[in-house]
Amino acid sequence: MVTMMTVVSATLRVHCYAGHKADERPVRFELGDRVHFIEEIIDRWYGPSDSFFKVRADDGNLYILSHTAFSRNDDWRLESFPKEDTRSLGSCSGS
Repeated sequence: MVTMMTVVSATLRVHCYAGHKADERPVRFELGDRVHFIEEIIDRWYGPSDSFFKVRADDGNLYILSHTAFSRNDDWRLESFPKEDTRSLGSCSGS
């Protein structure tokens, strides 16, 4: 089971495929200093002013990205992502 949580603050940059319209679909995104390549768009739906994409990234996790096309800034937001496993956040020991 994957626990989902809402992003409070993070630096997000989304890179898109632009076909017959701009920002047609996301192909990768940067969250902080980490780049995530989108392997699959699982679902896509539309709200009154936003498009939503449920995607599987190259790390195997599911993310929900939303895009407000008609805003001044052409905004992308990360709506939810897997909660980080705090058991793996300790210091690393090298060989």
